[in-house]
Amino acid sequence: MKAIILARVSSKEQQEGYSIQTQTEQLTQYCLRKNFQILETFQIVESSTRGDRKDFKAMLKFAEDQSETVALITSNVDRLQRSFREYSLIDGLIQDEKIEIHFVNENKIINKDSSSSDKLMWNIGIAVAQNYTDILSEKVKGALYTKRINGEWSGRSPIGYVNTKDEVTGKPTLMLDKESAFLVRKLFTEYASDSFSLGELRKKAKDWGLVNRSRKPLSTSQIHHIIKNPFYYGEMMIQGKLYSHRYTPIIDKKTWDICQSVRTGRSRTNAPRQTKKPFIFKGLIKCATTGRIVSSDIKKGKFIYLIARNPENPDKKVYVPEKVVLEEIKKVFKSIKIDDDTLNLITEHLKESHESEKEYQDNAIKGLQKESSQIQVKLDRLLNLALAKSITTDEYDKKCHQLKTRQYQINDQIKKHLKADETFKITVNTVFSIASMAYELFESSKIEQKRKLINYVFSNLELEGVTLRYSLRKPFDLMVDCSTRSEWLGHKDSNLDLRIQRPTYCHYTMPQLSF
Repeated sequence: MKAIILARVSSKEQQEGYSIQTQTEQLTQYCLRKNFQILETFQIVESSTRGDRKDFKAMLKFAEDQSETVALITSNVDRLQRSFREYSLIDGLIQDEKIEIHFVNENKIINKDSSSSDKLMWNIGIAVAQNYTDILSEKVKGALYTKRINGEWSGRSPIGYVNTKDEVTGKPTLMLDKESAFLVRKLFTEYASDSFSLGELRKKAKDWGLVNRSRKPLSTSQIHHIIKNPFYYGEMMIQGKLYSHRYTPIIDKKTWDICQSVRTGRSRTNAPRQTKKPFIFKGLIKCATTGRIVSSDIKKGKFIYLIARNPENPDKKVYVPEKVVLEEIKKVFKSIKIDDDTLNLITEHLKESHESEKEYQDNAIKGLQKESSQIQVKLDRLLNLALAKSITTDEYDKKCHQLKTRQYQINDQIKKHLKADETFKITVNTVFSIASMAYELFESSKIEQKRKLINYVFSNLELEGVTLRYSLRKPFDLMVDCSTRSEWLGHKDSNLDLRIQRPTYCHYTMPQLSF
């Protein structure tokens, strides 16, 4: 059989920590044991969750162009994918008998004739990898939130400031741009006089020499963005919230307030009122007619309704009782089950997957620790050179800062890897809890937990008038009513096409109420 090797890491840093060559050598040995003819080896350095994965798609195109079925050889599920984004594309190639996937470390082969249990294990492997990525993302968000609370800005500096590093700590910071900070202050002062339009200010800024990062004159929209940006008086707006920052303001709050009065015509008293009611479906359901988020409202002080638009007459509102939608959601949670045999198979599979993931993490940590030790040797040598006055103090400080920065990055990466085992357990517990007692878990949860469970299991929730439409996220689409289906026993002779016989997109029509 002909084969394609896929070795992948997410970043240059991982490439250094866990050699892509190590993966390649392991997969090559597997092909030799199986007597496979290697057509091509793809060594990919790209994230499986961001961007359009050009190299990955090029590999799939190469496989598709072959005249016979080829074996796609990779270490484990998360080397192939960490999300379900390309699932239909990969599964399509499997069903068309273009490829079969060999997960070497997990000892699994997925092809057109694979049992539903093996397909479920593949799906759960993706879910585990995706949730691991999501948890890391949450940790990054937590770190960013801490920076906001501490008044630290992340990202490119606003016009009038420059990105630099603190001379003492070496951490990223902002400082006033000597060339443009004065001109930005002048921009606010002129606008506060209420004597110039944005177009006239654009011409003035061009005459002053105030430019953007591309060294081009500011556009009207860029000036408008500057004028309404609270950063210039001492607060940063992030995701709709204001945080005080630690950097030198360019203007005072009074000047900024005057500019906002000029900008808004001195009257913004009719802003829409925001509800503080914790509705279960707030932000989770879209109106199929308008594409907008369905809103919620309370009638007579206690009856909650979801408000969509009539598909035949979009100007007309349709009121659907929240409790009716909730009952339909509960029915789905009731139907999520896994029989004991399949549960045992999944448990064994996850144990194997965990060992494979742990081996990957251990190799990555060893590589990072080795690099850190090498850096420490360089730091010691550098210190000796400085003590011997073979290099200047400035040269020592600059090089030492570079090496120390990399060491800090390595320590952060090691901490992330050490958290992987804990993350794996959290993910497995989440999937198993929902799979084994989804309805009970949902019923006993408070509103915020209910919202998280709905978002975890459902996708594409829509109201088309009074009709609720939805699809289920993987692997839960494969778990619905599985206790009543014979194919969940994983019979080898079953040729069931799950995509046809178990559609994941459903609809339910509810009674309409009008007022």
